[in-house]
Amino acid sequence: MNKLTGCALIIGLVCSTSVFAAGMEKTKMVGGAEMYPSKNIIENASQSKDHTTLVAAVKAAGLVSTLEGTGPFTVFAPTNDAFAKLPAGTVDTLLKPENKAKLTAILTYHVVAGKLDMKALMHKVKSGGGKTELKTVNGEPLWVVQDGANGLALKDKQGNVANVSIWDVHQSNGVIDVIDSVLMP
Repeated sequence: MNKLTGCALIIGLVCSTSVFAAGMEKTKMVGGAEMYPSKNIIENASQSKDHTTLVAAVKAAGLVSTLEGTGPFTVFAPTNDAFAKLPAGTVDTLLKPENKAKLTAILTYHVVAGKLDMKALMHKVKSGGGKTELKTVNGEPLWVVQDGANGLALKDKQGNVANVSIWDVHQSNGVIDVIDSVLMP
């Protein structure tokens, strides 16, 4: 695929996180790789060097076919650094076959049905007076809260807060928001 990376020269705009590929498909860079809106969540996440732990966990939990499905899904995707913040040995323990149910519960807590971009989430938060509750795919609530004048953060059932480092990475079957902490149901 022939890439046009000189966006500023081509269309007169400065493109910091987006580039345009052949066919003018707008992409975002995540973990050193372009994320294509025409690809599904798994196809894109598998290319990010910052999400190798998440992808391994999704495979171990047997959720690949679900996240390759039609969706749409909103996925709050923890980075490798987010998983590294967990107590030593936690990830290795979760990846064991006997812990599949617990791993699945944690991963599905990061997924919401529907395609909720930052604009939609901000609207829900403003309508909710500074926070809104989302029902995750595992059935447990997750809160989106106002963080500063124009920012949003996620708060889990344990009171932990995750910040979003990259918003609105559009996929063929939803949207991914990259987060800096693992959320716990």
